[in-house]
Amino acid sequence: MASLRKKLPPLTALTAFEAAARLSSFTRAAAELGVTQAAISHQIHVLEQDFGFPLFRRLHRRIELTEKGRLLSAAAGDAFNLIAETVTSLREDGPDDELAISATISFSHFWLLPRIAAFSRACPEVKLRIITQDARTSIEASDVDLAIRYGTGAWSDGQAEFLFEDEVFPICSADYARAAGPIRTPEDLVGHPLISSDADDPTWTGWEEWLAAFSVKPTKKGRGLRCSFYSEAIYAAMNGQGIALGWSRLVADLIQQNRLVRLTEASIRTRAAYFVVVPQRKVQKESVRLFIEWLRTASG
Repeated sequence: MASLRKKLPPLTALTAFEAAARLSSFTRAAAELGVTQAAISHQIHVLEQDFGFPLFRRLHRRIELTEKGRLLSAAAGDAFNLIAETVTSLREDGPDDELAISATISFSHFWLLPRIAAFSRACPEVKLRIITQDARTSIEASDVDLAIRYGTGAWSDGQAEFLFEDEVFPICSADYARAAGPIRTPEDLVGHPLISSDADDPTWTGWEEWLAAFSVKPTKKGRGLRCSFYSEAIYAAMNGQGIALGWSRLVADLIQQNRLVRLTEASIRTRAAYFVVVPQRKVQKESVRLFIEWLRTASG
């Protein structure tokens, strides 16, 4: 063991290097490991001093692995993934097979949780853990078994399988619709409080894009509540705060329950779609396969 330790570089520095090499960024590596960028730079420097040669080329606003850095990155990545898979397998060695599912707040609240009991009835031996978060994190660097995401499907941290597209149309509470009077066309929406939500994803459809699809310009002094999350916008609409954009897959149950009503027949298709994403480097559990099969049926 002593001989092996002498052959290995400092493991703290190797961990920092693996993250920086995989993410092509000292900054992103620092965020993933919960340290400062200066700490990552220091650990890389320690590693390069230990080896006696550079592992990165420091270019303008970016870094690039040297040839020897690429060799070390491949070896470190394979070794860390093997350890992670073994640890995961050991932790799962028992009667319960826990399945960790990551989903956005809105998808979890409005689509997944209302339906998840059906999966539990079909597979009662699988213990579920729902990780609800809008911030997208690498599923290969976490204990997530699969993620349900909205986007183009081009993610480097996993293999994406298409689930469904969506359409978007105006919605509000039944009380608001009665008080507002007839709203039959996109032009009729102008002047009403339009509830919006912040989104970092450029493929997410907001009011400006939706109205522009029908050649309608919102008023310069548009009024309406602005929320941090889409789920908040939906709850605001249900409480009569104004009109929000309803994503059909997410609000279908609420419309059926008459907690929301659709305004106008106008709608647009989303530019992206929902996908289920599984890590590429992890050993896929049987529960992952079962859940994906259930997703296909439930979303069909």
